[in-house]
Amino acid sequence: MRVLVAPQEFKGSLGADEAATAIRAGLRRARPSWQFDILPFSDGGPGFIDALRRAVVADTAAEIVEDALGRQVLGRFIIFRADHSVAIEAAQANGLYHLAPADRDPLRADTFGVGQLVAAALATSPPRMVIGVGGSATTDGGAGMARALGARFLDEAGSDLPRGGAVLANLAAIGWSPPPALQGVEIVVACDVTNPLVGPKGAAAVYGPQKGATPAQVDILEAALVRYAAVVKRSLGIDIATLPGGGAAGGLAAGLYAFLGARLASGFDIVAEATGLAARFSAADLIVTGEGSFDSQSLQGKTTGRLIEMARAAGKPCVVFAGRTDGEGPTVLSLSALEPDPAASMRNAAALLEELAFRCASAFTGGV
Repeated sequence: MRVLVAPQEFKGSLGADEAATAIRAGLRRARPSWQFDILPFSDGGPGFIDALRRAVVADTAAEIVEDALGRQVLGRFIIFRADHSVAIEAAQANGLYHLAPADRDPLRADTFGVGQLVAAALATSPPRMVIGVGGSATTDGGAGMARALGARFLDEAGSDLPRGGAVLANLAAIGWSPPPALQGVEIVVACDVTNPLVGPKGAAAVYGPQKGATPAQVDILEAALVRYAAVVKRSLGIDIATLPGGGAAGGLAAGLYAFLGARLASGFDIVAEATGLAARFSAADLIVTGEGSFDSQSLQGKTTGRLIEMARAAGKPCVVFAGRTDGEGPTVLSLSALEPDPAASMRNAAALLEELAFRCASAFTGGV
């Protein structure tokens, strides 16, 4: 039995590599004769540059940047030796994992540090820049990113607005001239969702609560993003309100599209191509994947959903391990079956994941 083990991160508890290690340990304990191909995956969020770094020859660079609340953190990006293109993981700057739950501030959080990472990467004169945008703590439409690269966001009096997403409700005009270093650089945004910037399926409504926003704060952020989209259209001549995928990372994808001329693409497809997923998938008899929370959004372009689709099309069995899930089934198994307390489950995720994998492999009969 050849097994492809390709989980993404278990947000808040395990990186993709740690999850893959735990899953393999449990499977191997039950089935020592099985062969394993370990492929920690990412569709654009945390783990994105690590997933690429394992697959290609690249050098790692680092820059001191600001997190979503303006505190200094070390952000990494990679430079491909083959053509000097770069890959950035936006969450290295604005990632939710930098913030303790009590520190989350969805109204004030911004993407300024992402712009600092972009500037550092542009300084290497790359022909192409790929930016993974998942796992953010921000809902500012990428305004902070653009501000770090020289954009000005002005109120009716012509004064610069403070940073953050909520203040965009007072936006009246944008001053923007692309930095010279951007000339001739292809910018690609690795997204894991297709949600637009605004509306009932937009950045604030769908993802704001995950970043700590209350219902009232979601309404504030939605109004701010609606105003932001209108001023972007008036000032830059670019319509971002309904851009498919523009709502990714609190609208950072829309901001990269508007200010940097970025092209939005599937993060899963980008990592799949770099890691040779098609051939590794073809060689496997069983597909095992996983993530922290498996729900309806998982089936809309994320790693687990895409692997499920591939397995069904190929007639191969696929098992999903999740920290929690909307509903367990024959191919979706949750750590909550072993530990119902979410806090305890996150603290002991590696051991629980290994045990769940052991039980799954022990009972495995080979059906789809």
